[in-house]
Amino acid sequence: MAELSISTAAGVFDATAAGPPGGRPVLLLHGFPQTRLAWERQITALAAQGYRVVAPDQRGYSPGVRPERAEDYRITTLVDDVVAIAQELGWATFDLVGHDWGGAVAWWTADAHPALLRTLTVVSTPHPGALAGALRNDEDQRARSLYMRDWRQAPETENDMLAHDAEKLRGLYGGAVPQAGVDAYVRHMSRPGALTAALNWYRSGRPERAIGTVDVPTLYVWSTEDISFGPVAARETGQWVKGPYRFETVEGISHWIPEEAPETLNRLLLEHLRAHGEGHGTP
Repeated sequence: MAELSISTAAGVFDATAAGPPGGRPVLLLHGFPQTRLAWERQITALAAQGYRVVAPDQRGYSPGVRPERAEDYRITTLVDDVVAIAQELGWATFDLVGHDWGGAVAWWTADAHPALLRTLTVVSTPHPGALAGALRNDEDQRARSLYMRDWRQAPETENDMLAHDAEKLRGLYGGAVPQAGVDAYVRHMSRPGALTAALNWYRSGRPERAIGTVDVPTLYVWSTEDISFGPVAARETGQWVKGPYRFETVEGISHWIPEEAPETLNRLLLEHLRAHGEGHGTP
């Protein structure tokens, strides 16, 4: 693995890269409260199969792209970051993979820029249209999503999460993330401004427009023990994909699929990539 600094008009994104430079490009987008470290097992597996893999610390997580205003974290801006990163890397097309908030960004990127994507893989996060429907009609999903409202309170949320050696922040991982990973995330989020920037994703306001259906070949991976996203939105996600679609349920696994069930996710991801595209050696 190599460390990259990806310079864009918005600032400099820190990233990890692996695999042959001429390999088929794959971009991995992490969620909250994590960093590119969440993809370590996926980076290794994909690079071993000849893919060129890049996993950036996204806006707010990279110190070089950490604006203070919540409105600078709107979903359209986050999508613009994805496009800018790909352009800087010289990728005309690429495979996009996202988990949690990174999954939401991936859905919106596929909606806004389908021609850029060979494939889409989203882990945990249902299509935003399916989630919106569940929030309107499913009491269970409304209860699961209450934290999003609570986390808009600043600076109370930051103070609460970081108090007592970040006890509540550590508790978010539910024992499913390896301790070394938890410690690394807590160190990252404890740096000045980092947690506020990450929480600004929740505070940025509603999307400026409605999202549509996705035409890109899509793999959606959801786990039965996910506390944030329930089965109603997960099942409805397929109604928002017009292109080839594969829905996989991982039994007995929590929200943190990339780290808790890496072998399963790696297998599904590699199967999806091989099913759509000329092969790992063709950029």
